[in-house]
Amino acid sequence: MYPKLILDALATVRYPGNGKNLVEAEMVADNIRIDGMKVSFSLIFEKPTDPFMKSVLKAAETAIHTYVSPDAEVTITTESRQAPRPEVGKLLPQVKNVVAVSSGKGGVGKSTVAANLAIALAKLGHRVGLLDADIFGPSVPKMFHVEDARPYAERVEGRDLIVPIEKYGVKLLSIGFFVDPGTATLWRGGMASNALKQLVGDAHWGALDYLILDTPPGTSDIHLTLLQTLAITGAVIVSTPQQVALADARKGVDMYTNEKVNVPILGLVENMAWFTPAELPENRYYLFGKEGCKQLAEELKVPLLGQIPIVQSICESGDQGTPVALDTETMTGRSFLQLAAAVVRQVDKRNMEQEPTKIVSIKK
Repeated sequence: MYPKLILDALATVRYPGNGKNLVEAEMVADNIRIDGMKVSFSLIFEKPTDPFMKSVLKAAETAIHTYVSPDAEVTITTESRQAPRPEVGKLLPQVKNVVAVSSGKGGVGKSTVAANLAIALAKLGHRVGLLDADIFGPSVPKMFHVEDARPYAERVEGRDLIVPIEKYGVKLLSIGFFVDPGTATLWRGGMASNALKQLVGDAHWGALDYLILDTPPGTSDIHLTLLQTLAITGAVIVSTPQQVALADARKGVDMYTNEKVNVPILGLVENMAWFTPAELPENRYYLFGKEGCKQLAEELKVPLLGQIPIVQSICESGDQGTPVALDTETMTGRSFLQLAAAVVRQVDKRNMEQEPTKIVSIKK
């Protein structure tokens, strides 16, 4: 055996990612070693998590047995052009606080609260990121009017990292930037979880005071993935005053306070607390019940962080991509600024009084 024979055999193997053979794709490292019938070399992949790695290694070994000798003892090692993703627990070393905005059910305005909270925190002078973790129903691109944005990657410390879109002083990432907005995302749980891990661990978030997670409604694989990937500082639970919504809010609280999870509840937000017509700004009409979320907060002994009224401008501003928190002179803008200040106080209090949250581990 000699090196040229090995290279000719490897040239018959194509890499599925680009259709080129291993030699043409420059995937064969310059370290071929031959000792009698023993041959060893390395194959270079772009990422250590390359999905075709196992099949390519098997095909390369088969090619040598077919075109060189069936008696060859083949040892193939792998190298990566890109540094591996940091292990869980070290993914976001420059992010001080991770806050999950959650709800027991859909339709309570969780994403609206998350978006406006992020903007309000930025207005208070904090460095803020917003991760749209609702893989199947992303809304952040629409709410920030960046539907056509396409994040690019840049090389950072040997890794190709996604650069978040920045708007209104907030760094944004959403699966909505990478999929057709008019097509349903038909993914199994594992695919959705892997996509979310990439948005977390393969993105260049940089230094942040707060990373806000806009989580999907309910309790799902996505929540479990977040809890297994990030040490969440605390959770903000959003609900309307309606009893049906409050029943699901209890489940959301239980998910985070479960003894296997132990994520502190920073407080509750009562959204759609009352309706105030623009022409009658002093009037309040309690369409979904009165102070139901406030009563739940008292029962659970957690803070009520804020009460957000129903105002037509909130809906219109979200649809137009200009969240109401941008204008702190309005009633709703002030409400979200007060909410942001309350969240900051609770995070500071939590960090002084409690140990850092531990990432949830799964024992097999």
